[in-house]
Amino acid sequence: MENLCERYEFRNITMEEIPQAAEIEKRCFSPNEACSYEHMECRIRKAPDLFLVAVDKETGKLAGFLNGLATDREHLTDDFFTDAEVHNPEGENVMLLGLDVLLEHRGKGLARKLMEEYIGREKEKGRKKLILTCVDDKVEMYKKFGFADHGIGVSQWGGEVWHEMSIMIK
Repeated sequence: MENLCERYEFRNITMEEIPQAAEIEKRCFSPNEACSYEHMECRIRKAPDLFLVAVDKETGKLAGFLNGLATDREHLTDDFFTDAEVHNPEGENVMLLGLDVLLEHRGKGLARKLMEEYIGREKEKGRKKLILTCVDDKVEMYKKFGFADHGIGVSQWGGEVWHEMSIMIK
């Protein structure tokens, strides 16, 4: 397997990359689940340090990203997807709102590397836990990343049934 740090640069998103991020979100999620351009822009402006991108060094374009908002809350509710104002920079937890990797960059371990980088960054900040929701067919992937499945969560985002999962990082 190639060294992902040689192929990709991992860093915070820039404001100029908002259109790319919104387009990737549309390609990675169904229309009822994808974050709108407006909500994506608000999220990035509110918490750019919680929006980790993988940039393909050959093209200079985003290959994928992982993003979230900080909070002291313990469960991921639908308002996190639409209201960046719930972000509390001092929050001890991070609600992960999207792990997106373009199809042509999948199968290389990029999703895992994004998660590892993100966990390391948030651990350094003293965060306690990362929380996410996912559909049934993604549960095993997140378990491989170290997340525990807590069963069906309260989120009904996009009319889906979501598993709530978390990982302790502190």
